Order: sequence, then C-alpha cells, then structure tokens
Amino acid sequence: MKNLVLVMITGFLLVSCSSSDKKSEENVKLVTNYVNAVENLDYSAMDGILDDDYVGIGPSREDSINKENAIKNWKNNVENLYEKISYSKNRNIAVNTPEGEWVSNWADLTITYKGSGKQVSILSNTIYQIQDGKIIKSITFYNEADALEQLGYVFINPDDL
Repeated sequence: MKNLVLVMITGFLLVSCSSSDKKSEENVKLVTNYVNAVENLDYSAMDGILDDDYVGIGPSREDSINKENAIKNWKNNVENLYEKISYSKNRNIAVNTPEGEWVSNWADLTITYKGSGKQVSILSNTIYQIQDGKIIKSITFYNEADALEQLGYVFINPDDL
C-alpha cells in the first residue's frame, strides 16, 4: 500500500512538472514569435500575439502604452525612423510567479536609421507577462541615454549654460 501511494505521488509530481514545463515552452515560443514579428515588421502577427488589454511599460518610468498605440507606434517608427531592426544574442527564459507567468527576453538589439544609416546597439531586457496564450503586459529596460549618445546627442547640464 505504501508503494502504491508513493508511486501515485511520484506520478502526480511528474505530470505537474511536465505540464508546467510545457506551459513554459509555449510561453517562450510565444515571445520568440513576438520578437520575430518585431524584427520582421509583421504588424498582423504582433496584433495576434498581444492581448486586447495589453499594457507596455518602459523604458522610462512614466512610459506606458496600450495595444493599439503600441502597434501604431511601431508602424510610425518603421515608416519614419527605422530602416532595420535586428536582434542578436537573443535569449528567453520563462518564470512562474504568484503574479502570473512571465518570459524574460535579453537581447542585443541593433536599429539602423533611415536616411543617415546610423546604427544604435542597445542591450535590452523585456519581461512579458503571458495569460491565456497572449502577452498581456511588457516591461522594457534599456539605456535611453546610451542610445541617444550613439546617435550623436550631447547632454548638457542646464546649470552650465
């Protein structure tokens, strides 16, 4: 009888772990597909992956955007600013927390600008919250000042003027 109980508990734990691993794999694949959609400027795929109630936060503390404006913003950037977006050293990892299922994407992102051909290399981390097979939230971190300096901007302390 003890062996039967032990076998049942072991089986339950294996099934629990494998379903959790499967969910993590699905979430990583979803984020991989989203990153590919961004890189390929595939707005239709972006629209299908982001939840209707999606909220994007960052890179600045006060930056926040909804799904409609996120896609509109990508279109505007591509039509007016970006010639190409490419990811390298792109890695994803899934994490389950009491607040939900998340996938963290670390990447070295290169943006080539239209007209000037200038390139900016950004070390970026975006954390995506996944619910029911959709991205419901993202929080993005990267050094905006570094990106602007790569474009030639100079920062001056107003007290020095």
